[in-house]
Amino acid sequence: MTQETTQGKPSNWNVPNVLTAVRMVLVPVFAWVLLAHPDDPTMRWVATAIFVIAIATDALDGNIARKYNLVTNFGKLWDPIADKALTGMAFVGLSILGELGWWITIIILVREWGITILRWAIMKYGVMAANRGGKLKTVMQSIALIMFLPGLQFMPAPWGWVAWAAMILCFALTVLTGLDYLREAHKMRTAYLAEHPEEVR
Repeated sequence: MTQETTQGKPSNWNVPNVLTAVRMVLVPVFAWVLLAHPDDPTMRWVATAIFVIAIATDALDGNIARKYNLVTNFGKLWDPIADKALTGMAFVGLSILGELGWWITIIILVREWGITILRWAIMKYGVMAANRGGKLKTVMQSIALIMFLPGLQFMPAPWGWVAWAAMILCFALTVLTGLDYLREAHKMRTAYLAEHPEEVR
């Protein structure tokens, strides 16, 4: 899959990281298709398909990284950033189109980017990888967005009911897992300072 360094660590130039980069490239493509043709049911499905392909690279790169021992700090940090750029654009796009309340989008984005900034801020104390709750949140966000992106106005009523149920669940998970990450960051910082008392001010 990739060449390892002499120290045995996987290179950042590997398949999982390339897939992460591809996901980032697909974000503006997805945004253009969604926002340029909001009233065209066919193009809404095209936008949904692009989103599905992009989000699928997330599961693929993670599986490859773990299977072939290609987990890198680059991947741990930029993989969630790529995810948040993609899902964030979907939430913003739906709000711009008036199909999702801005308050939902804003709260979700504050949580998502707040935790991303937190990851960078505590790099001194260690890399905070995604936990099970965070992964479940990502899955539920993906399901909710995939159901919303074709346009609820073009879909039968039962589809809309399920879509809103999925959206409510993903919103709750987003908030709750955000609080869990704050707790984890505090524990990581506390443990680090306990091992390095000279850095306590």
